[in-house]
Amino acid sequence: MKIIFLHGLGQTAAVWKPTLQVMTSQTDCLCPNLPDWLINQTPSYETLYSSLEKYALQYDEPLNLCGLSLGGILALNFAIDHPNTVHSLSLIGTQYTMPKHLLQLQNVIFHLIPASKFQEMGFQKTAFIRLCKSMIDLDFTHHLHKITCPVLILCGARDRANKPSALQLKEQLPTAKLSIIRNAGHEVNIDAPAELGHIINDFLTSFNT
Repeated sequence: MKIIFLHGLGQTAAVWKPTLQVMTSQTDCLCPNLPDWLINQTPSYETLYSSLEKYALQYDEPLNLCGLSLGGILALNFAIDHPNTVHSLSLIGTQYTMPKHLLQLQNVIFHLIPASKFQEMGFQKTAFIRLCKSMIDLDFTHHLHKITCPVLILCGARDRANKPSALQLKEQLPTAKLSIIRNAGHEVNIDAPAELGHIINDFLTSFNT
């Protein structure tokens, strides 16, 4: 059964490599590079999500989705729209309703960052900013009940911005388990990649045996 790993904004697919090294079955792990989905496309959340649907629905089998931050939002969205396709859901540092004031502040900061920094992440600066702006009104609060698969919610202990959302998701999803990763911030796949891989392995094994 395939596991699709979706990285966060500002990351690339290569960020998952240390985590995949401890996964039980690496041959079933897929790591698309999200900036590639925006090549010659309108840089927006809608474009990314449409690309995820095309990518995921090509596999004629239930899927395990794992996403961090933006990747988690995409995975959550897909699980809501395609509940019969998602076998399990792992959400890392993921918001289910966008903190508008935080995103607006981030967009102000992004305007001050040199364009070369965005190119290192596979984005043009203007495309990166447009993508962030397109996410401001996302809110899945009233659709969470559609998720019935096993859910693993993860958050770094130092990720103060996203820990409240993790705790709230745990309360709103009856099938969810919560794991707080010590000594990790928002980018758990960078701060604690091996621990992350072991936790996901244990989660998948818990309902596949």
